[in-house]
Amino acid sequence: MIRSVLVVKRHTGMPLIIWFYKNRGCFCPIEDINLKKILIAVIVLFIYIHISISQWQPDTNGIGFLSERSLIASGNNLFTGTFNAGVYKSTNNGNNWTQTSLNNQFVFSLAASGTNVYAGTYGNGIYLSTNSGSTWAPTALTGQFVVSIAVSGSYIFAGVFYNGVYVSSNNGSTWTQTALNSGDVYSLAVSGSNIIAGKYLNGVYISSNNGSTWTQTALNNQTIQSLFVNGNDIYAGTYYGAGIYKSTNSGVTWAQTTLSNRSIYSFAMTGSTIIAGTDGFGVYISSDNGSNWIQKNEGFTGGPKVYGLCVLNNYIFAATDYSEYRRGISELNSVEQISAEIPSDYSLLQNYPNPFNPVTNIKFSIPEAGNVKLVVYNALGMETAVLINSKYSAGTYNADFDASGLPSGVYFYKLSAGNYQNIKKMILVK
Repeated sequence: MIRSVLVVKRHTGMPLIIWFYKNRGCFCPIEDINLKKILIAVIVLFIYIHISISQWQPDTNGIGFLSERSLIASGNNLFTGTFNAGVYKSTNNGNNWTQTSLNNQFVFSLAASGTNVYAGTYGNGIYLSTNSGSTWAPTALTGQFVVSIAVSGSYIFAGVFYNGVYVSSNNGSTWTQTALNSGDVYSLAVSGSNIIAGKYLNGVYISSNNGSTWTQTALNNQTIQSLFVNGNDIYAGTYYGAGIYKSTNSGVTWAQTTLSNRSIYSFAMTGSTIIAGTDGFGVYISSDNGSNWIQKNEGFTGGPKVYGLCVLNNYIFAATDYSEYRRGISELNSVEQISAEIPSDYSLLQNYPNPFNPVTNIKFSIPEAGNVKLVVYNALGMETAVLINSKYSAGTYNADFDASGLPSGVYFYKLSAGNYQNIKKMILVK
């Protein structure tokens, strides 16, 4: 009976495979195996393991495959609102989830301020927990379909179906309907002292006095499903497939971004990377303030509806229509330093594999710290994706390019770093 195997290296450099027969107490050589084949098998296995890990992973322990509608981080806690199963909480980065005592509601929206957590329900108003989700109590805002919540200082704002925006200055003990008092307000955001509201069919409104008055912005003919603020920039995610609009002057003017053919449910940001969750097409990211977007769906089953996004402890979390997912932030950016040794010169290598479908790897080296920009162009010279536009230390890097959303054809990638520029060609074959 064969019980073990031993691999030894002979003087010829080739391995010898020896089977050990315990019942005979001797070593019996069986056959030689080419060392290259072994190395190839190991490399293939390593690549397979790497790919299987570098993707979205479902976090279903304790929560199952529930449809989720909202997601927030509060301190080191994660909260997700589900369809008809209330609020679940995780204290260990999504490894385990526990259903809270708010367990029988459709929780459409969530917000947090300190240890206070607010849950907007579909038809039963807002519930409040003052102890990080351990217990819950209904606020005075009852009987409303609350689809968005925002916290600004001591003020809590609630966007509802049919009746606009409500405000409370005492943690929900009392509520007042603001001047924006009709229509469906799907989204709310805070920008300094301004409150921003996204309405059904009527675009974006802004209030600078806690809702006493509102001004409709130039983006006035879209249904705004989600809002995100980064400094003076406001991103408005639309419904009905109009994509993302952006304002760089606090809402005075707007321009449609290149992500113009999707419905946008959610936003998050990590570093300089903006993340957008879509209606049925998963997640897109942008590293250049929304000028270009790359789809990042590795690990998803199909294209999920991503209702909520948040960042916590080096992970990005996504609440989808059939599960909770997470992914390492470093994987999302798809740029990895593979050597800190300082190279003698700048270099840009040929992508591998080439031709490719749909992911390829681009390796480059920089001999000194500085801003690095790696851009992909189509055959017409039009900018297709900005893979990198940030400062990096000296070393050698790998950057992944995912062309899932692009057609087959010839593309070019250009590296700009210091006074160095280089362009190479690659071929996408689907």
